[in-house]
Amino acid sequence: MCGIIGIVGKSAVNQTIFDGLTVLQHRGQDAAGIVTCDNQRFYLRKNNGLVRDVFHTRHMLNLKGNMGIGHVRYPTAGCDTSAEAQPFYVNSPYGISLAHNGNLTNIDELKEDLYQEDFRHINTDSDSEILLNIFARELQKIGKLHLDQEDIFTAVKEVQRRCRGGYAVVAMIMGYGIVGFRDSYGIRPIVFGKRTTPQGTEYAIASESAALNILGYEIMRDIEPGEAIFINTAGQLYSRQCTKKPVTSPCIFEIVYMARPDSIIDGISVYKARMRMGKYLAKKILKTYPDHDIDVVIPIPDTSRTASLQLANVLGVKYREGFVKNRYIPRTFIMPGQSQRKKSVRQKLNAIDLEFSGKNVLLVDDSIVRGTTCKQIIQMAREAGAKKVYFASAAPPVRYPNVYGIDMPSVNELLAHNRTTEEIAQKIGADWLIYQNLDDLVAAARKGNKSIKQFDTSCFDGHYVTGDVNEQYLAFIESLRNDDARSERNKKGHAEVIELHNVG
Repeated sequence: MCGIIGIVGKSAVNQTIFDGLTVLQHRGQDAAGIVTCDNQRFYLRKNNGLVRDVFHTRHMLNLKGNMGIGHVRYPTAGCDTSAEAQPFYVNSPYGISLAHNGNLTNIDELKEDLYQEDFRHINTDSDSEILLNIFARELQKIGKLHLDQEDIFTAVKEVQRRCRGGYAVVAMIMGYGIVGFRDSYGIRPIVFGKRTTPQGTEYAIASESAALNILGYEIMRDIEPGEAIFINTAGQLYSRQCTKKPVTSPCIFEIVYMARPDSIIDGISVYKARMRMGKYLAKKILKTYPDHDIDVVIPIPDTSRTASLQLANVLGVKYREGFVKNRYIPRTFIMPGQSQRKKSVRQKLNAIDLEFSGKNVLLVDDSIVRGTTCKQIIQMAREAGAKKVYFASAAPPVRYPNVYGIDMPSVNELLAHNRTTEEIAQKIGADWLIYQNLDDLVAAARKGNKSIKQFDTSCFDGHYVTGDVNEQYLAFIESLRNDDARSERNKKGHAEVIELHNVG
């Protein structure tokens, strides 16, 4: 998962993009980057690390211009090095920089086409670089010295036709403006808004509405599946549907885990959806364990808090905060290595013994992926004096890999893969375990926007909405995502951080 932002302003945008990326930091802590445009020059700074660590005063001063894009990254494929940091840049045609959230499922085919037909070399393992070069190639084919918005939409149409998978994109074209577009299924989120300044109207595009809200932008709407919007340097906005048959299928795991609770994605309030998830889960507990002896409901911070509070209300059981979280430890299911993940759980959470001692505790988490976290947390609860420890997941069992941009582990590292609920409970050390029903999860999300007929639920049911994911591709993903493969890639490394200043 990654976070993207693009702004066409009337004054310097460097600080606004920086602030927007800090709001989107939850979507990626691996690397960050900003590229701005001023006087026919791109100014780029990117590196591994958190936003606050990548950009110092000297970097911000160099990021000149009233137009720019930014990115925060966690790795979905490829090496965990600065060479994979975004945005990417190509000088031909016109000068284009691009940032991308998602994952392409036909990268080998596209990479081969780029080399055979256009002699383009791809320097990293990132599909974002491939997407950038496909877009550049399609603009090149138009063959015009001066572009208009129809030319840009024509290029996006070809990108949509050729690139499969889930993606949300912001791209900046030197001297023209910023384009934002989304895959034809709308798997990955992207929204745009505007704000009025004394100098005129400014537009912004971002992964989540919360980023635009905090920056003072009025939310206009989500970019529709298959749609592109273009904001030129004069601040004029154009939109076009670039896919013949778009199908709205947003990723439901965004609502379960990835998105901020104060975001609205495709008309769905993430906060309200998580409340409904808690309500549905409570009803299942009452049906499955009508004589339960739960004394207290305790969330595993932070994402599960909203669902846990509503669950406790429906059960009529006390809700308590039993864990204190160190906010400076990254999310554990995307950490590179099992030993590091195990160590980080103890560093990230500390139990408040008074809330556990002598009680039957129901711990609630948003989901269970590897199970590394919940197993250690259950042990922590027992060490804090809990008599019994029950566990509830606000999402169904994660049994299949996500191939559209969420870096879930190799299928054999997924705790629920080929295991029953009882076997999983035994594995994590819970007295009993209960999962959300998939139908209830979909209902909890869909109630926020009943026009959405389907979601991407592939990590729960193995149904991949794009229809092009086969066993061969899943084996390829498996080879990239298992811990041994990650370790080997990271040993090889990549080139040092690239900084482009005054690139024309």
